Amino acid sequence: MNRNVNLLEGKIFPALTSLALPIMLTSLVQMAYNLTDMIWIGRLSAGAVAAVGASGMFSWLSLGLGIVASMGGQILVAQNLGAGDQEEAVSYARLSIQMGVCLSVLFGLFCVLLNRPLIGFFRLNSASVVSDARIYLVITCGLVIFPIMNQILTRLFTAMGNSRTPFLANTAGMVLNILLDPLLIFGLGPIPAMGVAGAAAATVGSQAFVFLLFFLSVRREPVIFSHIHLFKKPDARRIRAIVRIGLPSSLQNMAFSAISMCIARMIASWGDAAVAVQKVGSQIESISWMTAEGFSAAVNAFVAQNFGAGNHSRIRQGYRISMTVIILWGLFCNLVLFALPGPIFRFFIPDAKVLPMGIQYLKILSLSQLFMCVEITTAGAFSGLGKTLPPSLIGILFTSARIPAAMILTRTSLGLDGIWWSITVSSIFKGTLLFVWFLLSGLPRPGKEPLAGR
Repeated sequence: MNRNVNLLEGKIFPALTSLALPIMLTSLVQMAYNLTDMIWIGRLSAGAVAAVGASGMFSWLSLGLGIVASMGGQILVAQNLGAGDQEEAVSYARLSIQMGVCLSVLFGLFCVLLNRPLIGFFRLNSASVVSDARIYLVITCGLVIFPIMNQILTRLFTAMGNSRTPFLANTAGMVLNILLDPLLIFGLGPIPAMGVAGAAAATVGSQAFVFLLFFLSVRREPVIFSHIHLFKKPDARRIRAIVRIGLPSSLQNMAFSAISMCIARMIASWGDAAVAVQKVGSQIESISWMTAEGFSAAVNAFVAQNFGAGNHSRIRQGYRISMTVIILWGLFCNLVLFALPGPIFRFFIPDAKVLPMGIQYLKILSLSQLFMCVEITTAGAFSGLGKTLPPSLIGILFTSARIPAAMILTRTSLGLDGIWWSITVSSIFKGTLLFVWFLLSGLPRPGKEPLAGR
């Protein structure tokens, strides 16, 4: 049965939502992975949450590194499928997978060998928290090949218009993670309580299971994967094309991770509880940005295929429809996080001493959700055209501004809340400016433009 959505013909809204809905659900599944960890780890202690939060920054960084291969591969595969060039699409898919394997092995070795200074960067206040953070880092980043390859395969399936397979694979992994988390964290019968190490093992085990399901799926896929020969020598021209498209987005994501690490170090000066608040708060907040990223991936594939086919009017219509949907979603997230911060945060960390900080975090960050959703979705449209530089420039510039803004605001009466305000204000600027940029110069001009890899 063909699971690929036809993005080139027919009504736009049904086609776009058919592709977007499984991707958005996949993003929510990924969020559920993280929230499941936080729910169970939060039952251990705020220190355990801080340990996972600090080491988890490097997992985030690894996925940013993987974007070089996954983003470049997705866009070039989709554009060439839209142009009817299956052979070229297969070549880019193969290179994306080869690059992902190399990058994940190198990053895994880096984290395992340098786990002590990497965790030492955060200046955590407790020796036990530092120890837990190092253990979590070694396990999750040492086996980072699974999440990176899952990211690449998800994007390649999406490029073909198939978002159902990634959704089913990631959902199965989430179910396994839900079962393994309490079992390995707290133990049962002959299985010892492993604490933070158990949470890491549950996460990696679930990611490996998702990869296995992907592997079984690609063996039956007739469009791209059945034609891939992984040991074929890489082609320099195509590697340059993937890097040219994927590198700006990768640098933006890694810069975001590095800046978040610097901010986390600033937060740590308010104690491990403040680190826990930021970790849990960002996971709660991810319900908006991960959904937006899922929708952005659908917009990316839609725009890329239609750009390859020269359907420029269809691209403009698709963008308008996408923005209508994502603006409604952003407004909904704004309202929920601002109106119900206490009950939401209490579900993850019931500690009465931590709760007031958590409420402030969610109230302040709620104001940025709409703009963040607009930014992410517009970045997907830019990327589908092969123009990854504009969203990267705006993203890096205004995300970097959070550091000096936080340093200034924390010296005022705002204190810790100054950090949350620096994040919110920068998100408002990013979403507004990127939206205006796309309207002014991002939409493709009439006539056939060359594909990004040519």
